[in-house]
Amino acid sequence: MQQTGQMMANERRFGRVNWLGLYTLGQRETLRFLNVWTQTLLAPLVTAGLFMLIFTIAIGPRRGEVMGVDFTTFIAPGILMMTVIQNAFANTSSSIVVSKVQGNIVDTLMPPLSAGELVLGYLAGGVARGLLVAIAIAVALWVFLGIVPHHPLTALYFVIVGAALLSGIGMVAGIYAEKFDQMAAITNFIVTPLAFLSGTFYSVDALPPLLNDITHANPIFYLIDGVRWGMIGVSDSSPLLGAVVALVSTVAINLLAWSFFRRGYRLKA
Repeated sequence: MQQTGQMMANERRFGRVNWLGLYTLGQRETLRFLNVWTQTLLAPLVTAGLFMLIFTIAIGPRRGEVMGVDFTTFIAPGILMMTVIQNAFANTSSSIVVSKVQGNIVDTLMPPLSAGELVLGYLAGGVARGLLVAIAIAVALWVFLGIVPHHPLTALYFVIVGAALLSGIGMVAGIYAEKFDQMAAITNFIVTPLAFLSGTFYSVDALPPLLNDITHANPIFYLIDGVRWGMIGVSDSSPLLGAVVALVSTVAINLLAWSFFRRGYRLKA
């Protein structure tokens, strides 16, 4: 009888999953970037367009074909994916860091949300932002370059998993960072190099053996390569291998974020 009473006391009145709390957190994280859509959605679209324009003008006419397609078509999926992962990372990392610096992270931690629900709530915002950015760029690529996805479901899979992976990394980075300059260091010295040195603007077959091996150890390479396969039907590695590596990496990093939330690592004074 005593054991039953204890179990009932420990059981949350919301049930096993606090669906209302989870929905509310996800809605907050989504509305947070939609309220400033010119910065979070329009600006990435303009940046991606500038990348395409600059590389096409500077390199495109002289570069010739890459893996059987023209250079502009080759780099388009990589720029799309690079923009997605940068925005997914920024959504979760900035949300947590700003809350910590302003001292209102307690407003997120105090409600009856489990560590898993916190992770899923933040993921919802990061994935939503990444997906909307991907759709906007994909429409622009269709309008201006006539690129229609060869394998749309494959491209969608890599966009969603990639956004989830970088959202998880953003959570880990946001929890670890105590101030804005630490967050900037993580972005500049870890996330940006991983994104740029992942085959976005070149085929890894052109790299020396050592750099080729290092690139294949970078999970973001598989995201870029997978989206390239989905968009234009060419890739440097097996799309199936890339799908598995991306999924395993996503699960691993989000489990780390879950453990941080569960322990209150760098979140509780």
